[in-house]
Amino acid sequence: MKVNDKGIFIDGIDKKILRALMEDARTPILEIARGVGISGAAIHQRLRKLEKSGLLAGSKFIVNPKVLGYTTMAFVGVYLDKAVSNPEAVKQLKRIPEVIECHYTTGHWSIFIKILSKDNEHLMHVLNTQIQSISGVSRTETFISLQQQIDRQIKI
Repeated sequence: MKVNDKGIFIDGIDKKILRALMEDARTPILEIARGVGISGAAIHQRLRKLEKSGLLAGSKFIVNPKVLGYTTMAFVGVYLDKAVSNPEAVKQLKRIPEVIECHYTTGHWSIFIKILSKDNEHLMHVLNTQIQSISGVSRTETFISLQQQIDRQIKI
């Protein structure tokens, strides 16, 4: 399978390695090696190749926000006065820790963000005192997530 224009290819062994790590990034390399049928050194070599290609963008632990008391997830469409306000608005949004994703979009909104807050009152505070006070923001439209049904990566 060709991955990009740089000529990187992934084969069946690469796919098995990737699937194992996507399921649990803490899986020991030697355990993956035994399952795939190649040496641990060969796994490391393939992982370096995949990292160099840009296919792998690192690994991370995922913190469960609910354990920290963040139980309300919301998606917010942000309307801006002018498109030239986009970079400055994004710069200001980066300073708000509750904003965990930010996307330029097509359609009604200029920017679409994902917010984690402790509850509805906390969300309202973030919206009213931090987001709506950003220069260029004319208004917002908020959608509260009741429950996330799907959480996955692209299939390999």
